[in-house]
Amino acid sequence: MFIKTADIDDKELSIYNALNENQLRRYNEPGPGLFVCESEKVIRRALDAGYEPVSVLTSWDDTDRIGEVFGGTADFPIYLAEEEVIRTIGGFALTDGLLCSMRRKTLPGIEEIISGRNGIAVLEDIENPTNVGAIFRSAAALGVEAVLLTHGSSDPLYRRSARVSMGTVFQIPWTMCGGEDDVIAILKGAGFTTIAMALTDNAVSVGDSRIKAAPRKAVILGNEGYGLRPDTISGCDIVAKIPMSPGVDSLNVAAASAVVFWEISG
Repeated sequence: MFIKTADIDDKELSIYNALNENQLRRYNEPGPGLFVCESEKVIRRALDAGYEPVSVLTSWDDTDRIGEVFGGTADFPIYLAEEEVIRTIGGFALTDGLLCSMRRKTLPGIEEIISGRNGIAVLEDIENPTNVGAIFRSAAALGVEAVLLTHGSSDPLYRRSARVSMGTVFQIPWTMCGGEDDVIAILKGAGFTTIAMALTDNAVSVGDSRIKAAPRKAVILGNEGYGLRPDTISGCDIVAKIPMSPGVDSLNVAAASAVVFWEISG
């Protein structure tokens, strides 16, 4: 259903213009809420993963192209707007003139996510959505099979995260852990070797033979500012670090994740 609009304050566009990420997340409480994703590639990956569109906002004037992305029988509103409307909402160059609001899915439990998988990442309180998206992109490229995020981490379905990930947040299984979940204990109970990435006196190189030999690995990455919590470090089987040149002790967590994932994938 195509609807032309020229008003950025149109009530029907509030999902895109007036509501922030947290409001969208709680849009249908107590059920799963909404999220907005942008650009054709990201939206296609969300659709391929089975996410259900609620509406579309686009400056594309080629309805055949829109139909090719969403299917010719789309039964949700498709708002056609001028480029200036799209640019004001989200930055035309970043959105490629295409935004889509979608329904969230009920998140699976931790046990379901880790079952049958041998290489996973745990993001502990990683707050920057750009970092979360970049970590997912590295995970997808380097064979990480699933991601767990603690309740203090940024949501992978936030627009920036999904965009930076190039839609890989829709390809890799993931879930958010509750504050009451003892993630390390759950992973150990499932047979994972838990590997804390931290700068401690007893940290080994990420290329250590014990890490390479572990049949099931869980790499835990920490907050951008303070790293991993002390109890997380002490509870893990191995503490590891990336060897650095003199005078430098760390990498941005997203960059570090790519190095670590490469090492454990071998």
